[in-house]
Amino acid sequence: MSDNLYNVAIALGAPGRGILAADESTGTIKKRFDSIGAESTEDSRRDYREMLFRTGAMADHISGVILFDETLRQNAADGTPLVNIIQEQGSIPGIKVDKGAHALAGFPNEKITEGLDGLRERLQEYHKLGARFAKWRAVIDINDDIPSETCVKANAHALARYAALCQEMDIVPIVEPEILMDGSHTAEQCFAVTEYALKCLYDEMFTQQVFLEGTVLKPNMVVSGKKCKEQASVEEVAELTIQCLKRAVPSAVPSVVFLSGGQSDIDATAHLNAMNAGFDLPWQLSFSYGRALQSAPLKAWSGKSENTEAGMDAFAHRAKMNGLATLGEWSADLEK
Repeated sequence: MSDNLYNVAIALGAPGRGILAADESTGTIKKRFDSIGAESTEDSRRDYREMLFRTGAMADHISGVILFDETLRQNAADGTPLVNIIQEQGSIPGIKVDKGAHALAGFPNEKITEGLDGLRERLQEYHKLGARFAKWRAVIDINDDIPSETCVKANAHALARYAALCQEMDIVPIVEPEILMDGSHTAEQCFAVTEYALKCLYDEMFTQQVFLEGTVLKPNMVVSGKKCKEQASVEEVAELTIQCLKRAVPSAVPSVVFLSGGQSDIDATAHLNAMNAGFDLPWQLSFSYGRALQSAPLKAWSGKSENTEAGMDAFAHRAKMNGLATLGEWSADLEK
């Protein structure tokens, strides 16, 4: 089993490729559809995701796709299971398994991710449906008096329990301790919280005997908060992020796939490129982007079947740009 886990973890971060996060909940994708004036129905959600999965660039630049429960079970318009379409593109199907972030009792403005109850049985079913990796997201905010030690450690414990359960079912766990970029904090403050969260995570992973070689880390980049007056440069983000990872992430972890976390499409690509172009690293560095891959194709498609080709072209471009960034070969000129 350990060989299977390692092989999948390596494949997910393979150079030139990365993960498409298409795991928006029904509520979240409704908001996305509202922004383009499209109705969110089971069929329209299926049509949109099918458009992405059938894009030729999937075979070249997308190593895996994180799915929502509904999508994992859906068939394409012609009756082909969406999971099969993903596999035919040479990509690996995955599944979001957490039940969302909820208020952490006794700690105002902080959250704990729930979903451990019944997870073993759900993972068993998801494996039968074709999922070979999973994702669990923890949410940690920065403000004057948060995050608390309790919040960080509670989420680290849950991530490690989830990871152990995944590996029991021969499913690679993506562990995602996201430090949100919504505040006014500096990049240096983001560095300190990210380092602490990652160290707590790997302490728990060791305690719970998680096989690190069969895991994937999905961290935030070390960036300034959106409301911070002085934004860190591309070079500063790359340097701080790599320094933070080297302090906290064991070299046994095969692949690190960054979340975009609300960055612009171009910023997410530029930061990833700078890290891959300028540093000697023990891990594969790739991407696991949602909005940074999907915002352009969603707008181009706009819920209309006649725009399917335009949506595919927009997705293919972003997938190619980020694929190049995993090799350190992207440049702003290529965006033209």
